[in-house]
Formats: sequence, structure tokens, C-alpha cells
Amino acid sequence: MAAKGAAGIHAVLGTPLADPLTGAQAEAQFGCGCFWGAEKGFWRLPGVVTTAVGYAGGQLASPSYEQVCSGRSGHAEVVRVVWDTARVSFADLLKLFWECHDPTQGNRQGNDRGSQYRSAIFVDDPALLALAEASRQAYQTALDAAGAGRITTEIGSGRRFHFAEPYHQQYLAKPGSRPYCSAQPTGVPLGPFPGATYLLPASVWESYDWAIPHCVLRGDNAPIALV
Repeated sequence: MAAKGAAGIHAVLGTPLADPLTGAQAEAQFGCGCFWGAEKGFWRLPGVVTTAVGYAGGQLASPSYEQVCSGRSGHAEVVRVVWDTARVSFADLLKLFWECHDPTQGNRQGNDRGSQYRSAIFVDDPALLALAEASRQAYQTALDAAGAGRITTEIGSGRRFHFAEPYHQQYLAKPGSRPYCSAQPTGVPLGPFPGATYLLPASVWESYDWAIPHCVLRGDNAPIALV
């Protein structure tokens, strides 16, 4: 659930950041390290209606960036994603989530350290929550086969989303922004898993090359076009 009080238009998609959902939309929050790069990864997916960065999973009623950065508020930096369920599935979003960062690093991502950078999925719909948990099991199996570590991702519901300050929203698309992304993808893909129905074609995933350092920074800001 998103906390009230935010306003504004998405700098890339041109959609409202905080409008109520329609019956054809769903939302979830994803923590993948620094939210600047993570947000760009999600806004580029076809079928995503809007994205916003913010804070979730902590104790403060109205956290600021400085409080979250202290590591003492309990909040994680997350991306709120709203999507058109007829165009992109939650499974597609989960594929991007698992592949775009290293979910085994605990309270850090790359050089960024602290509980605010932990890996997390927060979603209130019970069916989507079950799908997230199924994807975690499937991705752990893939990581085990690759000799990687154990997933530390927090998965839960009922975490209120607090919009981050306006200057953080779509940060990487704004003039004068400092190109930055702390994510360290494992290079291990997420394949089929129980309940998953992928809607996006393979061509979309060719726009992400996690073998390239800071892949998300090299890509265009515009949404990926379906061919």
C-alpha cells in the first residue's frame, strides 16, 4: 500500500506517480539495492504503467532519505511498480527482479552496505505473494546449480510504501544526474517456475545484458519497444 501525499508525473512514461489502481492494474515493491538503477530497469519493461522510488519495511511513519540512509529506520530502498496485467505479468517482473541484482548479499548490494540496500519483494495480493515465493525457490535451485550462495531476499505483505523525495524520482533520466547503480547481477537466469505465465517475448530480455557491468546505466531511458 502506498502512503498518501505524493504527486507528480513520471519523467519518462508521462503517467501519474500516485493515481489509484484500475481493475486492470496491479502493484508491488521491489528492493534491489540503490533504487536509482533499479527503477530504470523496471520502467523500461513493456506494460509497466508507472514506477516510483521510496521506502518500505521500516518503523518510522514518515521516513526521510537521511533517516533511511542511517540504516536505523528499518526501511529498504524500493521501487513501486504498477503494471497492466494484460500486457506484462508478475512473473516477468520477478524475472527482472531476480536477474538484475544479487539476492544473496544480505544487507548490501555491491559497495552499498546497510539494511536499506537489502533485497526485498513486498506485495499485498496473496496470489502474487505465493508466486513470489515460488520464484524464490526456483531461483535458489538455479543458483545452487551455478554454485552461488543462499538467497536472503525478504518477501512479505502489508509494508506501507513511502514516496521518496521528488529529486530521487526517475533520477537517472534527469539532466545532471550522476550515473550510478550498485547492483551486482549473478548472471543466473530465472526460468519457468510453478504458476508462472510469462507474457513478454524473448526480444525484451535481449535489451538487458547482465554480463556487462552497470548494464542498466548503458541502456536507453525509453521503454523497450516490442518487435
